[in-house]
Amino acid sequence: MSGSDMTETKLSQAPLWPSLAALVLATGYLIALLAVEEQNLIIGLLAAAIVAVLAANYFGAFGAIGRSFADHEGTFSLFAVVAAFALAAYFHDNHFVLLLVVTVILTIVATLGLNVQFGYSGIVNFAGASFFGIGAYTAAVLNAHTAVPTLLVVLIGGVCAALIGSLLLLPVLRTRGHYAALVTIAFALLFKTFLEVNDVLGGPQGLQVGGMSIFGWSFNDNISIGSIDLSFYLNYFLISMLLLIGAFVLVQRLERSWIGLNLDALRLDETAAGCFGLNIARWKIVAFTLGNLLIGMAGALFGMVGSFIAPNNYTFADSLILVSILLLGGIGNVWGMIVATIIVVIVPEKLQTIQEYRFLIYAVLVIAVLLFRPDGLLPRPVRRYFPGAQP
Repeated sequence: MSGSDMTETKLSQAPLWPSLAALVLATGYLIALLAVEEQNLIIGLLAAAIVAVLAANYFGAFGAIGRSFADHEGTFSLFAVVAAFALAAYFHDNHFVLLLVVTVILTIVATLGLNVQFGYSGIVNFAGASFFGIGAYTAAVLNAHTAVPTLLVVLIGGVCAALIGSLLLLPVLRTRGHYAALVTIAFALLFKTFLEVNDVLGGPQGLQVGGMSIFGWSFNDNISIGSIDLSFYLNYFLISMLLLIGAFVLVQRLERSWIGLNLDALRLDETAAGCFGLNIARWKIVAFTLGNLLIGMAGALFGMVGSFIAPNNYTFADSLILVSILLLGGIGNVWGMIVATIIVVIVPEKLQTIQEYRFLIYAVLVIAVLLFRPDGLLPRPVRRYFPGAQP
């Protein structure tokens, strides 16, 4: 490419400010939503958000924001991390809000793992909550009966989820589509039953999970800096953000590499990919194992955050919630999953009057997305090998 062509490419890039303005507005709105407690105000804020989104779509604002984001995704990612820390700083002493934020973060990590399977390679996994539970139960057993460092426990939780998931590799490799999905559904049902009848793992009553401790610092102790009291959930927020950043970078690099290209070929047409020499079994194993590793790590850390686990936390219905996040956000789009997770996790928690109807709401959301936006709120963009370059 000549110097003039490079200059023209740089000049044709969209400015950064539209995406940053959208991020600032979204962060401010999220802080307001989390801070408000009155149900009428919460409903008003949600209605205002819907109106604002429709208005922005009508006036074409999303086009400018999308172009700005595509040309400056790396810079936007850094500011998104800053926004997350700003939100945590604002609620530095609020246990409930910080617990909710940590739940969102770890759910995003789990859906990133599910996205590697579902979004990139086309392996349908309806047992996501089961692998999440394997990580949590691993953390409970190791923290109670061993002296393994808790940071290593998180990794071991992911490895255990990946190893147990390998039991499904043979039926998954021998089936495809609906039949492969039935294999994972059967595993989800068997996993919950196994936990309920296994007294060693607490049976239906569940288990206590020891908190995280690093170099003698207990994450379950509140933090005091002079006259300022900080919630102990800030400890878990920090470690969860580190896990999210690592998982996010890994998944994005995976998608943009030759491995992601092979997984795309597998998802689009397994038969054609095999005819062109692609090792179908190898890439299914890679996608399924890596996805379960991320899900298990998120589950292990979440078990320590919540301090208690039970079989009812890892049901088939919970797996469907993870799948609904993928469908709502846009299968294959990691940023879409972040938006969808915030909606699916935070809105039912804030609207206490609809708590028992949350599964009905998830079903309605999925049906609405399938009808009006089949590719999700933020569809996966066309693969770009040179980010920032214009076609």
